[in-house]
Amino acid sequence: MKRKSVLKALTSTLILATSARLSLHAQTAQPYQGVVGRTLAESKEWWPEPVKAPAGAPNVVWILLDDVGFGAPTTFGGLIQTPTFDALANNGLRYTNFHTCAICAPTRAALLTGRNSASVHVSGFSHTILSAGFPGWDGRIPSSDGTIAEILRENGYSTFAVGKYGVTPDEDATDAGPFDRWPTGKGFDHFFGFLGSQTDQYKPDLVEDQAHVHPDGRHLNDQITDKSISFIDRQKKAAPDKPFFLYYAPGATHAPHQVDKYWSDQYKGKFDRGWDAYREEVFERQKKLSVIPADAKLPDRNPNIKAWDQLTPDEQKLYARFMEVYAGYLTYTDFEVGRLINHLKEINQLDNTLVFISIGDNGASKEGTLNGDIDRPLFGKPLTEQENINYNLGKIGEIGTPAATQGNYPLGWAQAANTPFKYWKQDANSEGGTHNPLIVYWPKGIKDKGGIRTQYSHVIDLLPTTLDLVGIKAPEEIKGIKQDAIEGTSLAYSIDDAKAPTRHTLQYYYIFGSRSIYRDGWKAELAYPSSFITGNVQSKQAFDENAWELYNLNEDYTERNDLAKKDPEKLAELRALFEEQAKAHHLYPYITWDDVLNGRIHRTKDSKSFLDAVKDVTKSGDRE
Repeated sequence: MKRKSVLKALTSTLILATSARLSLHAQTAQPYQGVVGRTLAESKEWWPEPVKAPAGAPNVVWILLDDVGFGAPTTFGGLIQTPTFDALANNGLRYTNFHTCAICAPTRAALLTGRNSASVHVSGFSHTILSAGFPGWDGRIPSSDGTIAEILRENGYSTFAVGKYGVTPDEDATDAGPFDRWPTGKGFDHFFGFLGSQTDQYKPDLVEDQAHVHPDGRHLNDQITDKSISFIDRQKKAAPDKPFFLYYAPGATHAPHQVDKYWSDQYKGKFDRGWDAYREEVFERQKKLSVIPADAKLPDRNPNIKAWDQLTPDEQKLYARFMEVYAGYLTYTDFEVGRLINHLKEINQLDNTLVFISIGDNGASKEGTLNGDIDRPLFGKPLTEQENINYNLGKIGEIGTPAATQGNYPLGWAQAANTPFKYWKQDANSEGGTHNPLIVYWPKGIKDKGGIRTQYSHVIDLLPTTLDLVGIKAPEEIKGIKQDAIEGTSLAYSIDDAKAPTRHTLQYYYIFGSRSIYRDGWKAELAYPSSFITGNVQSKQAFDENAWELYNLNEDYTERNDLAKKDPEKLAELRALFEEQAKAHHLYPYITWDDVLNGRIHRTKDSKSFLDAVKDVTKSGDRE
């Protein structure tokens, strides 16, 4: 019996060793270089060298916040305290001309792959009701478009992700899988967070690795920070010299705005002067910080937004409380990022860590509509404006609490948070939808600490920038699958040269009808009016495909002077260029919000009803 046990153990060991060797061989794709003879004496063993990161390669941390406007954090002139971001920017670089895709899933797909969202099949979302059966729209990132995690893991990094993922198809997002489009199937060794677009911060639809788990009642920000620290510590204990990549993507500050009163009460009375005063004060602060040009002009208040002094005292009280909660939520998120940064310092890893912080995956959210939201579903029964105000006043004490399951501030504050730009999240035509703050922090690699960088950049640029700075080439293949070309432009050229000419000179944008095209400082854009888009349920403006606008951003930073009639030739040139880009990146067909709301896409015999499918977008962790 003892002999059988020994033989069984030896056999198991050999099988595991062979599997490990084959796995390593599959990863490295190296041809076998040993000699296999008839006998062991005639043979020569060979083992491939274990993959290692380049000598001295830094750890990499990507931090992506959700639904934060350019003018919200103090780091870029806002009135919401973000001391962690301030410190990192003051010892790193502020990129003031950085852009996202105007809504979350396209931004995340573009960020993770270094390719345009339509190129990787995420023109819309991976949710059933927001995807369609076309190459640019099915919401399924192909294996030929490897993620930053896949690339770094193949080059000797440990890889972790926490928080919001947002690009796993609804059909795959159960414990039955398949798991190839979960984070662990896209290059991450470990994942802790939620797969969808929105979730309750106290009862999140929580996943760890490849299974749903029960939330513990703490705020999700707290949980993902603890998990990040545990991932890092466990890895450093096992392999102290191995670098790690952490993708830290909190649900904050997307709806629902939920945060302990300790944070929101710090802002009591701070917004009583209203959104008009906020915009004016922040605009001047931004100029003093040099994060906007000295000759920039503040655009007029967006249509449909009332002047603050025209609101009733009850409205002002209600809306100020919404903003106090939002501000507390952002400050709390900054605090949790600070816990992570401080831990890296305590374990002597911060000096050799490259940190990118995108303060938002799009501009501030319009989804709170004109009057704000506390707990009413996005597609619930419409109320009149006064009914909505009365409903929210009756629940003013619940704003920010766990009961605020849909909590979101009104449109006036969204525009204020987007200062100095027009419009909001979802508006791919406007800088208010696409223009976000970027911080790059790297103690060993940045000499111009506190510097400003104004080069035009886009979220697809962060992957090639990271690879350049850590010394890794984009692979031609990953696990035997030929890779599509990276479409982003590395920003490494700008790290040491504030005056280097912009290298990213062409970029298209499209979100469910709204669109724009940027080329060498010129921008053509087309809005897509819709009651859902504008947040104004009375809006009946018809879509006009010829209502393009034209701006020279080199001279008109905030898009105030429409040159469409003055320079029709430039407009025609850019419109034609947009069509070329749309075709090249698989953006066709143009799918709009009206197509979504009227249920014209992704309809099969097994499709859920529209309202049931909406629930997949905003899941909580209430599971039995």
